[in-house]
Amino acid sequence: MEGTAGVAVSEEIREEVEDVVVRFAGDSGDGIQITGGQFTLTTALAGNDLSTFPDFPAEIRAPAGTTFGVSAFQIHFGSREIRTAGDAPDVLVVLNPAALKVNLGDLNRGGLIVADTGAFTDRNLKKAGYEDNPLENGSLDAYKVIAVDITKATLEAVKPHGLTQKEGARCKNMWTLGLVYWLYNRDRQPTVDWLNQKFAKRQEIADANIAAVNAGHIFGDTSEISGETAVYNVLPAEIAPGLYRTVTGMESTSWGLVAGAQKANLVMTFCGYPITPATAVLHNLSKMKNFGVVTFQAEDEIAAACAAIGASYAGTLGVTATSGPGIALKAEAIGLAISVELPLVIVNVQRAGPSTGLPTKTEQSDLYQAVYGRNGDAPLPVISARSPAECFEVAIEACRIATKYMTPVMMLMDGYIANASEPWLIPNVSEIEAFPVEFHKDPEGFHPSIRDEDSLARTWAVPGTPGLEHRVGGIEKSYENGNLSYDADNHQKMTDVRRAKIDGIAKDIPDQDVIRGEDNGDIAVVGWGSTFGPISRAVQKVQNNGHRVSHIHMRHIWPMPGNLEGLLRNFKTVLIPEMNTGQLITVIRDKFLIDAKGLNKVSGKPFKVSEVEEAIREYLEK
Repeated sequence: MEGTAGVAVSEEIREEVEDVVVRFAGDSGDGIQITGGQFTLTTALAGNDLSTFPDFPAEIRAPAGTTFGVSAFQIHFGSREIRTAGDAPDVLVVLNPAALKVNLGDLNRGGLIVADTGAFTDRNLKKAGYEDNPLENGSLDAYKVIAVDITKATLEAVKPHGLTQKEGARCKNMWTLGLVYWLYNRDRQPTVDWLNQKFAKRQEIADANIAAVNAGHIFGDTSEISGETAVYNVLPAEIAPGLYRTVTGMESTSWGLVAGAQKANLVMTFCGYPITPATAVLHNLSKMKNFGVVTFQAEDEIAAACAAIGASYAGTLGVTATSGPGIALKAEAIGLAISVELPLVIVNVQRAGPSTGLPTKTEQSDLYQAVYGRNGDAPLPVISARSPAECFEVAIEACRIATKYMTPVMMLMDGYIANASEPWLIPNVSEIEAFPVEFHKDPEGFHPSIRDEDSLARTWAVPGTPGLEHRVGGIEKSYENGNLSYDADNHQKMTDVRRAKIDGIAKDIPDQDVIRGEDNGDIAVVGWGSTFGPISRAVQKVQNNGHRVSHIHMRHIWPMPGNLEGLLRNFKTVLIPEMNTGQLITVIRDKFLIDAKGLNKVSGKPFKVSEVEEAIREYLEK
């Protein structure tokens, strides 16, 4: 039969599997993220459900060949619902010894290793900490191994296209991609089209990469490795009909912010300062000026927050995005926004800390900072997204709350959600309910402390409107007229009102639902943010054994849904898995005096399903 691009392939007997986890790994200059991205695109087009996990080195550019510089990309895809990037890879593709050293411990016993023998030189082995070659000393006997000189095979394939040796060697990630395409019966044409588009101005590079993809595929088809290594077929998943695309958390957050501003009938002014991993929001929004988006890169985090507050004062929706260290710097400005009661959307893409910490690794350790982390009594709403796709909805909700209640809102996500991708059913934006802002326009009796009786939000008047001249600032204002006030009773009243305004939001958010299981039972596994996938799958597996376990996942962290306390008290045990040392546990105990139990992890990596499942079973035994 004829394969993609006219390459003849044989008919293999393929084993059907429900789901597979593949991890690509190599040096940070090996194009691993591009390889993973292309495999993700092709897999999505094949109709599989999927979830990905890119893992970047923390060093900007670690020495080549060292373990510090290893970049990886994991994809979990299948014919069933996929909620996580997978506990352990079934296939590990390594382009140097360091990649093998870092990732081998995660590989399933009996899994497949694809290794570039051309990179396993004495020098590279020493850099990775190997005394001798693991491909030759029998240490990999527990695994299936395809060991081939990928570098040499790639250079041979691209030779006709006139590239230098250095340029040619860079195509080895595409050769590897072609081989994995063959293993899982993937279509190469989407990658061919992408290469032709990306390198339209240098067709020789496009042609060389296409030749490398085809050469890797041909190698799998003609080398008869299928006699020792099974080849597979993964059927399409049953997915609701509609228009889909793969989306990262950073992309859907950016689009959600734009949609939220439009639903509020406002121009959005985004003010940011580059910081890993939140910078992508600025990158994405800077390309969306046609939607009335204004972007401003400030000289530092403090200036970014202050500029966003100024933008809201001027009658636009001020938005900023950063990570934990940036939130620390913005804290005083956030307090200012609370004091002057202006809308401000703050996206916090959490990373491993403290301080610089592990800037490319994931963690959920900014919850204290979000709920409590300001001077004075300065409450603000905190909401979180549980997946890359859900960031779109959560960003819109952040805009709604910020504009309705005239308050800063913090949207929590983390490095895993930011960079991971999954299929997203593109919504009909016209069906999303609008919440248009109505500026104060009547000068009769105006002062900036006029409040809505229900929401307690103060009025929003655009500076420059005749008769509505006013000032705002960080010194306490009079409840009666908005002028500066040092009166003790007034400060008590203003503090109480600001708190009551935030507490009242609990009446404007949905009751907490149960994601999986009943509203009572033995164990409620409570999560927030990116722990959603591992918890959901772990609870499902335990439920299959007949246990009364439920999954509750919180979007609204502060204020909490009004029914949450009663719901949690319906269970004998409340277990909270978090990528921190127990922060939501503290908040739950503080609010409800419920003795929640913790499952805590701060390794910079997401939870595995097996870790959550094991913890649930331990508490069931107790």
